[in-house]
Amino acid sequence: MNRNKAIILVLLTGIIWSTGGFMVKLISWPPLVISGIRSGIAMLVILLFNRPENIKFSKNTILGAFFYAIMVIFFVIANKLTSAGNVILIQYAAPFYVAVFSFIFLKERPTNLDWITIIILLVGLSLFFFEDLLFDKLLGNIFGIISGFGFAGTILFMRKQKDGRPIDSILLGNLITFIICSPFYVGGITNEPIAWVGILYLGIFQLGLSYCLYSIAIKYISALDASIYPVIEPLSSPLFAFFILGETMTNNAIIGGVIILLIVTVRGFIQNKNLKDQFHDT
Repeated sequence: MNRNKAIILVLLTGIIWSTGGFMVKLISWPPLVISGIRSGIAMLVILLFNRPENIKFSKNTILGAFFYAIMVIFFVIANKLTSAGNVILIQYAAPFYVAVFSFIFLKERPTNLDWITIIILLVGLSLFFFEDLLFDKLLGNIFGIISGFGFAGTILFMRKQKDGRPIDSILLGNLITFIICSPFYVGGITNEPIAWVGILYLGIFQLGLSYCLYSIAIKYISALDASIYPVIEPLSSPLFAFFILGETMTNNAIIGGVIILLIVTVRGFIQNKNLKDQFHDT
C-alpha cells in the first residue's frame, strides 16, 4: 500500500468515526455501559479480522491500549455531559499533542508546514463549533480534553508499531475497556431495540471496522498525518446530526468547514509534490 491509499483509508475512518457522537446520544444506557459493550463487540470484530500471533504484547502495544481505553471511555462520558461539538473540537486538539511528542517518541520532526496546518486547522474548528462551545458544561469539556490526550497517545504508540501489529493495541484496549466497565452492566442494559441496534452499529462499524482500517493505514503515514486527516470527522459529524437529529449548521460552521477542507487539501497536495520531487532527485 502507498501513502495515498493510506490517506484514503484514514479519511474513510474519519467518516465512520463521525457517526459516534449522535449515536451515543440516541442510546439511553449509562455512558460506561455503552463504552464497555461497544468495546466488547469491537474486540470480537477485530479478532475475526486479525487475530494476534501470540499473547505476549510489547510495551508499545500495552501503552497504546492504555491510551485507547482512556480515549473511548472518556469520549462516551463527555458526549453524555456536553454537546457533541464540544467533544469533537476539544478532542481534535490532538494534533498539537502529537506534533509535540512525535519527535520525542518517533523522531518524526514536524515541519513548518505541519505547524501552519495545525494552527489553521484549529482556527477552522473554532469557527465550526464556536456557538456550541458552552463552557458552563465544564466537566464534559474536561473529559473531552482527557479523551483528546488518549487519542494522541493511541496514535503515537500505534505508529511506534508501524513495523509490527498496531491492531493489537486496539484489541487489547477494547478488552481493557470491557473489563473496566463491567461492574456497570448489571441494571444498566435495557431491552430497548434502538439501544441494541445502536450499540451493535457502534461496536461493529464505528469502532471495530474503523480501527481495522486505521491500523492498516497508520503503517504508511506519519503520526501527524494520522491525527490530521481524520479531521473529516468533525466535518461530517454535524451532517449526520442534521439528517438524524435535525440539528442545523451555522454560518460559522460552514466557513470553518471550508477552511479545514482547504488546508488539509493544500497540505496533502504540497506533501505529495515534495515526495515526487524527492523521488525524481534520487
